[in-house]
Amino acid sequence: MTSSHYRSDLSVESLVVASGRPPHEVDGPINVPVVLSSTFHAGGPVAYARTSNPTWEALEEVVGSLEGGMALAFASGMAAISTVMDIIKPGGVVALSAHTYSGAAARMRDLEAAGRVTARLVQIDDPAAIEEACVGADVLWLESPTNPAMEVCDIPAAVAAAKRHGVMVVCDNTFATPLLQQPLSLGADVVVHSATKMLAGHSDVLMGIVVTNDDEIRTKLIRARTLLGGIPGPFEAYLALRGIRTLALRVRQSQASTSILAERLAAHPAVTRVRYPGLPTDPGHEVATRQMKGYGSVLSFETIGDAAAAEKVCDSVRLMTHATSLGGVETLIERRRRWIEERPDIPETLIRLAVGIEDVEDLWADLNGALNTIV
Repeated sequence: MTSSHYRSDLSVESLVVASGRPPHEVDGPINVPVVLSSTFHAGGPVAYARTSNPTWEALEEVVGSLEGGMALAFASGMAAISTVMDIIKPGGVVALSAHTYSGAAARMRDLEAAGRVTARLVQIDDPAAIEEACVGADVLWLESPTNPAMEVCDIPAAVAAAKRHGVMVVCDNTFATPLLQQPLSLGADVVVHSATKMLAGHSDVLMGIVVTNDDEIRTKLIRARTLLGGIPGPFEAYLALRGIRTLALRVRQSQASTSILAERLAAHPAVTRVRYPGLPTDPGHEVATRQMKGYGSVLSFETIGDAAAAEKVCDSVRLMTHATSLGGVETLIERRRRWIEERPDIPETLIRLAVGIEDVEDLWADLNGALNTIV
């Protein structure tokens, strides 16, 4: 069992280290152990490992403290997303960010094809479009910044529009992390994370998190998780918990490098556009500055030429890794339209760059050399 012995007034940078720890006891461990048991002695709330596990509980305590709600851990980001989608009432109408993570968008399309929901795509950085989409809707599913278009939603304005129409708000906070943005405090009802990414941070575990401060929603999610079985393994939860301890340091380093790389990319002759809200010229800069504590560690940029030219850039890096995903200690680069589920309005030459913690000058030397192969 963990002990909430930390002060509630701690910053999120301290909470990533202090929360989710065992009680302070003489010769007691400072880390929660991996509890490998499928069943538990009778008489308590757990009883069976599909219900809960002490190792999950520690991770849930940390993320819940960071987001300002009650967290539930899942086997993957998609397990978390799918469970939230599964509690939408049959026939429900979902106003969905047009540029949502491709896996979430594909799952929503499958639900719509099955007659389970009706999806309305909405331009998430357009408050008027959000207001219109919320009329008669049941759920507003937003992402900010969006993946990989990097659009920024004015979350308080979107929440206000949703509440005027009695709409539940779900926000994917994977890119920003709770260190940079806390959607529950901005009025959202549910927050989802692919904890595989920045939270765990080492590209070695699949994990999802859902956070809410609504007891009714949480009860539905627990029941769905228990019956559908999308639970994390204790060892995976331990790895995610270990990774999250360095989240503040990793965010600080990678975000600083991302800002430098964005500025240099914007001036490179092989680049036609950079999408990063940290740039003063970016359409989302003003909103991001107002509602975020930083601009994050992911950017997208478009190259000259065609898809083959963009692929050549990705194939030519040596320090960076040509691979999907984001949020690890290593910098990852990929052309997003290589995935069949990616939206067709994402440009063929758009490259997503997920910046890690390497030295920024080494990263730039690598990226600059790769870009120069297509000039």
